[in-house]
Amino acid sequence: MACRIGELVLGCRDPEVLARFWCEVLDFVVLDREDDGSVEIGPREGFGGPQPTIFLSRRDEPEKGKSRLHIDVNATDRDQDSELERLLKLGARPADIGQTGEEQWHVLADPEGNEFCLLKTRLDPL
Repeated sequence: MACRIGELVLGCRDPEVLARFWCEVLDFVVLDREDDGSVEIGPREGFGGPQPTIFLSRRDEPEKGKSRLHIDVNATDRDQDSELERLLKLGARPADIGQTGEEQWHVLADPEGNEFCLLKTRLDPL
């Protein structure tokens, strides 16, 4: 039997702000709140489904160095340009990591500066 990803953990200063952002981006809901201010978000169906949850772990200080893990997202109900416009309205901002401009994806940052990519291919919703 193999493992699968159950949750992704993202350290952040303000879990509530990032929970609102990522819930809008992914059509997730808040599944749990911890006493320390951490928030877990995930699919409306709850824990244990095919998609991992995201645990937003409250941290007062950012991690040292650049994160080696980032999230890639795909639009499920619109083209890439329309989804880019939606993400920017939600609070994402373009991030420059040395792209050439020829990529088929957009590099963005969430409200706390965590980089993520909007890929070109549209996926069917689960």
